[in-house]
Amino acid sequence: MSEPIRSMSILPAERRDIELHTADGLTLVGELALPADRPPVATLVCLHPLPTHGGMMDSHVFRKAAWRLPALAGVAVLRFNTRGTSSERGTSGGSFDSAEGERFDVAAAIEYAEFAELPRVWLLGWSFGTDLALRYGCDPAVEGAILLSPPLRFATDADLATWSASGKPLTALVPELDDYLRPDEATRRFAVVGQAEVVGVDGARHLWVGQVERVLDEVVRRVAPQVTVPLPTSWDGPMEFGDANAYADRTVAAFADVPVAGPAQRQADEG
Repeated sequence: MSEPIRSMSILPAERRDIELHTADGLTLVGELALPADRPPVATLVCLHPLPTHGGMMDSHVFRKAAWRLPALAGVAVLRFNTRGTSSERGTSGGSFDSAEGERFDVAAAIEYAEFAELPRVWLLGWSFGTDLALRYGCDPAVEGAILLSPPLRFATDADLATWSASGKPLTALVPELDDYLRPDEATRRFAVVGQAEVVGVDGARHLWVGQVERVLDEVVRRVAPQVTVPLPTSWDGPMEFGDANAYADRTVAAFADVPVAGPAQRQADEG
């Protein structure tokens, strides 16, 4: 009997706790979720929001991607905590480095996907994770990137130019009511990337509360175009449930904006 897929529903998958090892000597904790009954058709490497604002590998969009997409779309989901970030999975080594040392974290995740022979690797960045994708993700092993709520806080025009020259697909899902970058401004900023696609999402906000199904449909539409969307909203099979209280201390308020210096601000401060 088919049951509705709810916020904390966990669909069947092969789930592996993994460790990533960075070139500067850190160990990062993560998880790889694979389809339980077939080879994956594509792979998402998830780059989470700011850890100083509560971001982590279990931030709700990524948690739900890992819980649903292996079963519903045959997509593998690799998520991990960047340096100094904690979640139920554990705490990654090192400390937050304002999108500098994190270059090694992105490289380690891509390298893991390569060595594991995961197919068609796409980056899925959210907020701070979009800056990491833009700065460090234009790698030969990466097919393209999808950006959720890109603030363009750390990424520069030079980073955008690198993506433009690569020709790799780049999609930005931009909430209509985003706190940092809204669709019209995003369209202007991403115009330097000829192949960039900016998708404004009506009624959405930076945290995508109540919009996860739309996000996952848009992601699957790009990384696995052979899969029919919208994805099913019910499941006829075994289903487990996550702990709704696991992150009771990391509410939406944890993402309240505080000043975080991007490159231009850091240069001004140092000057």
